Amino acid sequence: MPSRARPQSRNKRTGHEVRPPHERELLRICGLAAVQAVFDRDSGRVERLFFEPALRGELDAACRALARARKPYRQVDGAALARIAGTVLHGGIVAITRPRPLVDLDPEAARAWAQDGKPLLILDGIGNPHNLGAIARSAAFFGLPRIVLADRPGQALPSDAAHRVAEGGLEHVALYRARLPVALPALRRAYRILGTSLVGGSTAIGSSRDRPVALILGNEKGGLEAATLALCDEVVRIPGRGTVQSLNVASAAAILIYLLTRSPPG
Repeated sequence: MPSRARPQSRNKRTGHEVRPPHERELLRICGLAAVQAVFDRDSGRVERLFFEPALRGELDAACRALARARKPYRQVDGAALARIAGTVLHGGIVAITRPRPLVDLDPEAARAWAQDGKPLLILDGIGNPHNLGAIARSAAFFGLPRIVLADRPGQALPSDAAHRVAEGGLEHVALYRARLPVALPALRRAYRILGTSLVGGSTAIGSSRDRPVALILGNEKGGLEAATLALCDEVVRIPGRGTVQSLNVASAAAILIYLLTRSPPG
């Protein structure tokens, strides 16, 4: 059975479909790399485009696409762009876009994914959108095609800030949502479930020969909960040698993804 978009509820009074909260508001995607990634993947999501004159030469294709769709684009100065973007960290360009729908994880489809041998990244309560964006950027850099977001309160979803930090990475990974207590036992048939911890656990981190790894990263403050750790086949930690006790979760994700995707020696 194929993965599917989350079914929409209906307004009891009007009968109209109500989109999930994540899909109700337009995104303000900033930065040339992030904006170009949206146009490359799905230019139809872009509703409006604003940019500083210095970038006009790099946006010919984007402007032509908007003109064909009869959607507006405009050159503006830095002050106006900051007001539109809601931040001075706009990189000279802002695209107003519709968000990508989040898709419910289908364990049957996930078992088919395992045939490509690539790790599956699972985020369980990563609450900071900057961390979500940085992790998505690392996943795209190392060629991971998918990220699963835990369907739980506090889990960051794609946002203006996440897209800005991801530098286009969120356009190059498919995003899914799942209730992990249900999904992890089903995934175990095809993946080795690898949890992460600040204390305890193995420091021998590497890819699995019999099954690809499903790597779970936990909340920035508390890490993975005991119930989630109990569903893991193995728990690992990154050993440090300095005086700081832990890494930022996005930095830890980049290290672990590299270790899981590097070519075996020899």
